[in-house]
Amino acid sequence: MSESRIPNAWQRYWHKWRGRGHGSPPRVSGSEVFWSGFGGFLGLLAVGLCALVFSGLDRVLIIGSIGASAVLVFGAIRSPLAQPRNLIGGHVLSAFVGVSVHLLLAGPMADFWIAPPQMALLIVPVIAPALAVGLAIALMHATRTLHPPGGATALVAVIGSQHVHAMGYWFVLFPGLIAPLILLLIALVFNNFVPKRAYPEYWW
Repeated sequence: MSESRIPNAWQRYWHKWRGRGHGSPPRVSGSEVFWSGFGGFLGLLAVGLCALVFSGLDRVLIIGSIGASAVLVFGAIRSPLAQPRNLIGGHVLSAFVGVSVHLLLAGPMADFWIAPPQMALLIVPVIAPALAVGLAIALMHATRTLHPPGGATALVAVIGSQHVHAMGYWFVLFPGLIAPLILLLIALVFNNFVPKRAYPEYWW
């Protein structure tokens, strides 16, 4: 590449940082603001009550990614990322990836292939979480189940508490599948009850 073309390449690169000039996100009506927030409240309330029944005060059903999913299924119900295929598939696949990465890199299986013990100081807190999220994104894309909160589910499976790690692949079922199913049920009932709302756009 000639020297004269290098500045142009950098100019084009930095120009991308300015955005495409489409303006700010559009405003939504007051009723939409209310129904989105109220729906999110009901969705997380249902998940929280079920968490008390299933797991007691440990509330393993309530992970941060479920709150992020509530934003989508109540606040952006027409988005492809909010549809049932993405909601369920994204969490389940990401939970599976997260558990697998933890077992392979930080769990009992790691003892069989990580030679220097000092490597664990880098792999467990840095590489394993990053790998889990990266693989979860790739798998969701490949299966057309992209759901951004799924990345957080994969992350929790790696950096979660000892209770989460002790669950092993049960984490895929609980909360990986059960929590988004509860959220989906509330979203179906609530979003279709509210006038001018219809959910989902598609199932599969």
